[in-house]
Amino acid sequence: MTYKIAVLAGDGIGPEIMKEGLKVLRAIGKKYACDFVLQEALIGGCAYEQFAVPLPEATKKLCLAADAVLLGSIGGPKWDNLAPELRPELGGLLALRKLLKLYANLRPIFLFSELQDISPLAFKTVSNSIDLVTVRELSSGIYFGKPKELSDDFALDTMSYRRDEIVRIAHVAFGLAGKRQKRVTSVDKANVLSSSMLWRKVVNELADGYPEIKLNHMYVDNAAMQLVLNPAQFDVILTENLFGDILSDESAAICGSLGMLPSASLGESVHLFEPAGGSAPDIAGKGIANPIAQILSLALMLEHSFALPAAAKDIVHAVHTVLKNGLRTADIAGGGVKPVSTAAMGDAIAALL
Repeated sequence: MTYKIAVLAGDGIGPEIMKEGLKVLRAIGKKYACDFVLQEALIGGCAYEQFAVPLPEATKKLCLAADAVLLGSIGGPKWDNLAPELRPELGGLLALRKLLKLYANLRPIFLFSELQDISPLAFKTVSNSIDLVTVRELSSGIYFGKPKELSDDFALDTMSYRRDEIVRIAHVAFGLAGKRQKRVTSVDKANVLSSSMLWRKVVNELADGYPEIKLNHMYVDNAAMQLVLNPAQFDVILTENLFGDILSDESAAICGSLGMLPSASLGESVHLFEPAGGSAPDIAGKGIANPIAQILSLALMLEHSFALPAAAKDIVHAVHTVLKNGLRTADIAGGGVKPVSTAAMGDAIAALL
């Protein structure tokens, strides 16, 4: 089989962790006799430096023609003072999400038993029973709502949702829960927000079509607290764009490092896969970044875009094995453990495949 992948390494540590991800992808290609056709393009700050826009036309065309998009990371303080539409995050990533019509962001959160000691919840009894996924609506909400306004004295953002947008993302969450522990927690702020009142009403209506799924509702402030107090209570968290952005980053910290967490953004045809962490410009070029989130994002790509679940499981197993063998990058090393480099971690995982 031949698969076309748009490779957008981006800024900061993006090129370093992408290099390791592609090592693993090549190993998978050999094992499963797959031909991954990789086409690289610029996005974010590096694209702005060369083309004066964070999402060039060439990048758009490449992504639209691909079978999947593999993203590294974008942004950095260097570009924070640009006009909003020229910033890597707004004019680059959000614009790409809109272009590809991405509407569902999946962030699986799994605590490997070998990393329990670096979890910030180590004072509690934590275990690898922490296995949840956040399903975040990605195409609407306050990030995309109109009108928007910004002046020296006034700013306006609009949070809005249509019924069909809620229906679409809720179906994703219920369908995913059916393959897991059959529990959905819908997170909103229905006590004060009109958009959340509609959200809860629609989710309740759709739940009737999934009698095997246990649904409960939780206000977002309580959900933030419960993720710290008892993360093992969650299976699938369903929520809107802003809340999902915040909660998925919080839940990622349970695993000790954002460098461990992948994500998948599902669209109408082309899906996008990226690590959950940022561009980390403070460590860029030092060879110490953790490539595991990028590598696990490959596993999500193989599963969701290419229907290669066995290959995806192989990647997860290889990551688990290197952790069992004691390899750690600096962010997950803990006291007394000598960290390995970005390249050494990627080599070890690829070698197992």
